[in-house]
Amino acid sequence: MEKQYKITSSEGLHARPCTLLVSAVTPFSSDVQLTYDGRSVNLKSIMGVMALGIPADGIITISANGSDEEAAVEKAGAVILEEGIGVEV
Repeated sequence: MEKQYKITSSEGLHARPCTLLVSAVTPFSSDVQLTYDGRSVNLKSIMGVMALGIPADGIITISANGSDEEAAVEKAGAVILEEGIGVEV
């Protein structure tokens, strides 16, 4: 399961939104990945997500694999939309 989002926050995906995303998906048992510019990291790792340096207008993919993958992707997407971090592509 995966969904794509365009980052609309003028600061890109900086510390605060990264923390919100990591906190949102950590409770899920599925493996949750964030992919940007051909590189994937564990979305449960704030350092991994921050290391990608995702700018405004960057296109990211949130994907998950496991027993609660759909719920994990939906939760991450809800945070992105509700917090004004990005829009679904």
